[in-house]
Amino acid sequence: MASGGIGLAIWFTVALPARADTLNGALINAYQNNPQLNSQRAVVRSTDESVPQALSGYKPTATATLQTGQAYTSTVSKSVNATTGVPNYPRVGFGSSPSSANLTISQTLFNGFQTANRVRQAESNTSAARETLRVAEQTILQNAATAYMDLLRDSALLELQRRNVEVLQEQLRQTRDRFNVGEVTRTDVAQSESRLSQGRATVLSAESQYARSRANYRQFVGVEAGVLQPGAPVDRLTPRRLIESIEIARARHPSVGVAMFGIDTAVLQVKITEGSLYPQARLIGTVQQNWETNVTTQLQQFNAFVAAQVTIPIFNAGPTGATDTYSSIRAAKETVGQKRMDLDTARDQVQANVVTAWGQLEAAKAQILATNAQVASSEIALNGVREEARVGQRTTLDVLNAQQELVNARTASVTAQHDRVVASYALLGAVGELNLPKLGINIPLYDPMVHYQQVRDAWIGVRTPDGR
Repeated sequence: MASGGIGLAIWFTVALPARADTLNGALINAYQNNPQLNSQRAVVRSTDESVPQALSGYKPTATATLQTGQAYTSTVSKSVNATTGVPNYPRVGFGSSPSSANLTISQTLFNGFQTANRVRQAESNTSAARETLRVAEQTILQNAATAYMDLLRDSALLELQRRNVEVLQEQLRQTRDRFNVGEVTRTDVAQSESRLSQGRATVLSAESQYARSRANYRQFVGVEAGVLQPGAPVDRLTPRRLIESIEIARARHPSVGVAMFGIDTAVLQVKITEGSLYPQARLIGTVQQNWETNVTTQLQQFNAFVAAQVTIPIFNAGPTGATDTYSSIRAAKETVGQKRMDLDTARDQVQANVVTAWGQLEAAKAQILATNAQVASSEIALNGVREEARVGQRTTLDVLNAQQELVNARTASVTAQHDRVVASYALLGAVGELNLPKLGINIPLYDPMVHYQQVRDAWIGVRTPDGR
């Protein structure tokens, strides 16, 4: 029993759909359909776009300006007739159609290595987003496994309580028959009625918990539950020793990877900020064509201009609305120190999670052995108490207590087997290896590199690779 799934699953008679579900099938549905996981994949795809945005620093900038219009000029002058001395105010007016076309191209030649560092920073952010996606995948798979086992447990417990009510009903019938012939008192009948009412109340509570677990299953797995097959633990996939599990988690857990890439991003931010203190060089080219047409003439003018522009920063005091570069560099260096401490925190956290999950798994294994022994002893005790009650050596209350002890033992056994499976998935997740390939589930997996390669070197286009 220690290595199996919930053995009491054979008790299921709860009205469920005819479709049979397995734990692996539930994990597949969660991996493919969970909206939180799909949302995190969209976050990764959005982060991928930061790489071509950073690469744009290597590309030229081109701007074209076209202009056309109508102009009218009117001039009034003053002249004096030399003979008569009478002033004249002649008016001269003419219209024209000025047009122009302008093309400006600018290419950065050197910017203190800021573009190269921005590209590396964007790639680090993308890698961190992929590690965050791995964390989300592990969380969703663990939640799905837990929801599956919770529903399996609560189905068994509900059936167990229903069977208990049937037994208590039979016990009450027998007690009333014995009361009618004078073998027991009215107190015995009242005790049986009380236990039956308690059993029915427990069934209602179990039904409520079962409905809650079905809702959780739908939330994490993404489909309605069918008839659930027993689940098996996966601790065979984790290292045999605790120290090995800790070493693997501290080195390869995705949350540790997120922290490591956070350090890279912070270091590159220091370099980017320092790059603003370097000279900046740009190549600028402009081509302009002007046309102007009036009643009598048509004029054309062509201009071409190419220049190399070098900007040398001398001092930036950081006035209002600007950034103090020196202060920004110091702040970025402090952020690097913070990220390194975050890495230590992440490693300590995953180590604590591994130790906790390991202890929970070991406790669940021991509980299975103990509860199995408890069930066997309770069954023997109940049979003995019933036989002794028939000959008057035990009371009705003794039988009811023995029956309740057996129900409690079976409840503990179901819970322990549930805890064993859930703890094994928790340990695999704490180590950082809870994924479908590790579980031996072979389906097409989401590959974030596909989208990254599709957009990395794209120059133009507003449609996403999937056509949106």
